[in-house]
Formats: sequence, structure tokens, C-alpha cells
Amino acid sequence: MTRAAPRTRHPVPVTHTRHRTARLAAATASAVLACTLLAASPGAQAAAADCFDREKEPYTSKVDSHLHFRPFGGKPIPWEEMLGYLQKSGVEYANVYGIGQTLPYDSSCTYYLDCPGTPVTPSMRNDFANAASYAADPPPDDVHLTMSMTFPDLAHPEGVLDRMELLDENYPGLFRWMGEVNVIKQALLPNGHEAAGEKAIDGWAPFMRELRERDIPLTLHSDLGNNADPTKYLHLMEHVLERYPENKIVWAHAGLSKELTEIGPDEHLGILGRLLDKYPKLTLDISWRVLWDEYFSDPEIRGRYVDFLDRHPTRVIPGTDFVASDDKDFAVYEEELEVTSRINRDLSDEAFRGIALGGNYFRLTGLEEKAPPICESGQRP
Repeated sequence: MTRAAPRTRHPVPVTHTRHRTARLAAATASAVLACTLLAASPGAQAAAADCFDREKEPYTSKVDSHLHFRPFGGKPIPWEEMLGYLQKSGVEYANVYGIGQTLPYDSSCTYYLDCPGTPVTPSMRNDFANAASYAADPPPDDVHLTMSMTFPDLAHPEGVLDRMELLDENYPGLFRWMGEVNVIKQALLPNGHEAAGEKAIDGWAPFMRELRERDIPLTLHSDLGNNADPTKYLHLMEHVLERYPENKIVWAHAGLSKELTEIGPDEHLGILGRLLDKYPKLTLDISWRVLWDEYFSDPEIRGRYVDFLDRHPTRVIPGTDFVASDDKDFAVYEEELEVTSRINRDLSDEAFRGIALGGNYFRLTGLEEKAPPICESGQRP
């Protein structure tokens, strides 16, 4: 990966008056740290990049934009070990998601689906844990991490801005992403999850303004629907996009889920295409092996999605959706990366550069990295 000289980020005036001075300082620190991170990123280590030979080099994504360094409950994979997974697998850029919805600290449960009825509630716990790990053990030179805020309760947004300030006070400028946070996640409903309705979405305005001013992307988990009603919740995502068209919004899993495994590609891709055309700042996240297992593994269906991705080569980012609980090991992460990257094999060169090699992610984050060109010997239409 190659990059131009880092551009300077200028602090943006903050509008939340109660903590104006503190937050101006945070914005300034954010600008300084952002430039430092840019200069330290892996692509900055080389003066020029060789071309990428698709016939000889792996098709697995160089970016994992959807990686949960902390589990819902129980012990995580140690920070240093997780960084080692990235290095061994060739992932050079990753988003550090916590999981904002945590199980009770005294629960023996690690995964919410194993304990229906046990409350899963929004918390800052994992964001602080990730930040402390980053501060104590920064990533190696060949891995660039983007820290993400995962705490917001989108159904009750009143305290989100104050909590953003709390993170800023403790870790000025460190967090450059928000998400994955839930608009509606049906799998969590048995654990007390509350969907964010249109009135609650309107109440996001203060923190959405702050995200715009800081140029911070927001990844939303918003189920499209379920097999009984494939578009049951589409109106929620449409309301978010209509209300906040100038925010960088990433739709996790392209709206799919384990509850929606039977929507036809015509209907699904028609919805995605319409929204991408209408909202230029919308990006699709194609993380999670469910997309391969339920959709892309079928050659005919995969061909439809590949054609779609090739038509929208700048609007998609990859990820594993790996959750780093300590009952997993490198083999599990390696498999999740390989499965979620399989669709890369069929992409056009332009889409491959944007998705697998990170071009779209770099633009979204403001990194000035450049995905390498595809070698002539391995070029595809």
C-alpha cells in the first residue's frame, strides 16, 4: 500500500456549549493524533508499492472493518494475541469494535443466544477496555487500527454526546469511528433489546452533528426484516438516511441476518441500489459469514451479487464480524476471514481494489493510503 503525504486535519468548532472548552481541546488532540496515525500506518513505510498479482497473491481482504476485539461476556482473546492474528493472516487495517451490548459481569454466559432472557444492555465497558489496551500496547508498524465507539443506546440517545465527551477526556482523539451499534437486531430481542423507532432516531441529531463535524463514520446494524416479512424494518433505515443524509453511514451486513435467509436477490439488490443512488454517503458492509453461507455460496445468486458489487465498486467495505471470545483461536479467525473473502475471487479489478485491498476503507476513514494497482498479468475485466 502506498500513500501520499498526510494531510492536516483542522479542528472543527464544537457546538455543544456545556463542555465547549474541553471538547475543543479534544478536537485539537483528535487532529494531531489522526495525523500521527496516518504517518504511522503500514502503507507509509514504503516509498512505492508493487502491483498486486491476483493470480499469485491471496484473495483474502487486507482490511477487516468489522472486528469485535471484545465479546458480549466472559474473557476476550488477549489484545497482543489478537494483533498477532491480524499479522499472521495478512490483515493490515482493522476497526477495533468492542461490543456495546454486554451481558452482566457476573453472568457465566459468553454468547447472548445461549442465554435468552439474560439482559444485554448498552455499556461503555468494552470501549474503555479497548482504549486502555491500545494505550498500553500500541499496534505494531504493520497493522493500523481505527478505534470505534460501540456504547450508544440508539433507542435512548439522550446521553450519547456526553459519553463521547467522557471518552475524549480520557483518550483525546483516539476514537475515529462509531459502531457497530444497533437500530434493530432481532436476535437480541429475547435479551431485552429495544429497537430505535423514528422518534428516537430524530433524537440522534446532537451526536450525529458531532460525527459529521469530526468526519467520523457510523456503522449501523439495522435488520432489513425476516423471512416472514423481508422488509419489516426497512423504514427505520430509510428514516435514518433521510434524516441524516450528510453523515457517513455504513449499513452492516447489507441489512441481512440469520432471520432473513430467503429474500430474493432481485428484491434485496433493488433496495440496496435504490438507496446507494439516493444517498451518496451510504456504504455497505459485507461482513459476516452468514452472507456467504446463506447467499453467496449459491453460484447463481453469487453472480448476481458480484455484478452488483462490480457496478458499485466504491461503495462497499469488507469485514469478518469475528467476536474475540477466548474460546476461539487463530484457526477460527483465519476461517472467518477466508469465508468472508471468498466473493473477492469473482470481483472485477476495480471492485477488488476498492473492497479487498482497502481503497474504499481508506477514503471512508480519511487515510491517504492507496490500494496497489493490479498487475497486468493478473488483470480481470
